Amino acid sequence: MITEVVQPNISNFIKSLRDIGYTFEVAVADVLDNSITAKAKNVHISCMPNPSTVFTLLDDGTGMSNSELIDAMRLATNDPDSPREGVDLGKFGLGLKTASFSQCIDLTVLSKKNGVVSIKQWDLKFISRENEWLLITPDISEYTNVPLFEEFMQQENGTLVVWRGIDTFKEADIPNKLDILRSHLSLVFHCFLEGIVPGKNALKIFVNGQSLEPFNPFNPKHIATQQLVPEKIKYLNSEIIVQPYILPHHSKLSQQEFDKYATKDGYTKSQGFYLYRAHRLLIHGTWWGMHRTNDAHKLVRIKIDIPNNQDTAWGIDIKKSAANPVSEIKKDLKRIIQQVTVKGSRPFTGRGKKIEDKTTTRFWELVADNKDIHFAINREHPIIKNLEDTLREDQHQLLNVILMGLESYLPLDAIVAQLNTNPLKVKQETLINENEIIMLVENWRSKGVSEAFIKELLKTEVYKNKEGYFENASQH
Repeated sequence: MITEVVQPNISNFIKSLRDIGYTFEVAVADVLDNSITAKAKNVHISCMPNPSTVFTLLDDGTGMSNSELIDAMRLATNDPDSPREGVDLGKFGLGLKTASFSQCIDLTVLSKKNGVVSIKQWDLKFISRENEWLLITPDISEYTNVPLFEEFMQQENGTLVVWRGIDTFKEADIPNKLDILRSHLSLVFHCFLEGIVPGKNALKIFVNGQSLEPFNPFNPKHIATQQLVPEKIKYLNSEIIVQPYILPHHSKLSQQEFDKYATKDGYTKSQGFYLYRAHRLLIHGTWWGMHRTNDAHKLVRIKIDIPNNQDTAWGIDIKKSAANPVSEIKKDLKRIIQQVTVKGSRPFTGRGKKIEDKTTTRFWELVADNKDIHFAINREHPIIKNLEDTLREDQHQLLNVILMGLESYLPLDAIVAQLNTNPLKVKQETLINENEIIMLVENWRSKGVSEAFIKELLKTEVYKNKEGYFENASQH
């Protein structure tokens, strides 16, 4: 057998390595994973023009010696099949490098362990020019002016990651990039920020000096949130914990709360599974093709906690932004979906059933026609019946055309869209007020309308919750 060494074209390889598909916020989260693995309690992030844009991330973790730092800078440091500690959020040993390279051409890491500082640098332009993976040990004096350097030097232990030569966004983009970053980190690391990770104190993350608040997508502290019974699935000698939640109906929330938990994607797109590995959110708002996204199930969010030895079973990628469980796990998840979505649709179907409430006479009714359904105006409503009795034949026909037009051209798409985006702003019942009801009743009485008819009106949906208005009307 004849063999020969064929080295890759490093310049071309670097271009491919930089184009894996990281966004800024996903790249930063990947770097921050290393801080959590290093048992950091505080993480400070800075991104500002200096004069060209510089990004720095400082943690107070255990830090690294010179040899440990060299190993950490090596591509594919870890064997992905080797067992890891429960708090280790890495897998391939690529996250720090690939995430950083996706955003910048100059990655420098300064680390301090037991008071001793080590520094290493990957300069992609230098590597391309030399066509060799040459790790640089730069002069630390070159970094005295970068943000968070002084804070790093004051620590006994910790690591400072520096990105220079950022070419994925411009200085003017920094405020928007940081807003997206804050939202992303508050969600992805909410368990750590909340201090609910066993054996770990609450993590603090600061972005340009601003402390992040955790965003728990399940709104578990709200009294109307339904936290269903969790289920444990055994797989690969470990447990998968599945915890379903049904979020509160919008009528139970303030506008601020509703907007907050809708997230930027909205409730409908945010339904589904939320996959956590070692308490770090990886994927959210997906059914993995096991269930169709449905407005009736938009309040259903199911949390899945897996240990960090199940990456292969879940198909987790390098960026930790894609996954798909194996078929054995999907069988259990499908069963859970069926159980939870039935309960999750009740806040909506429960309200829908009220349209068939026999104790209330409604203007609109739900009609089943073979396999189809449609909303129809109740022709037996007392007001409509009373009006029909006063009309000539031609006027009666005109009224029927008007009612059929209202039924046929009910703007369902617009109604659904508004209820999905602005449910708390949709105020139909307020279109009829107390004074109008009082005047209407007085007018009927002055024309000799019987009290029996007025009593029948009390059953209608227009006045069902306004009996007090009739008491006021009767006193006039």
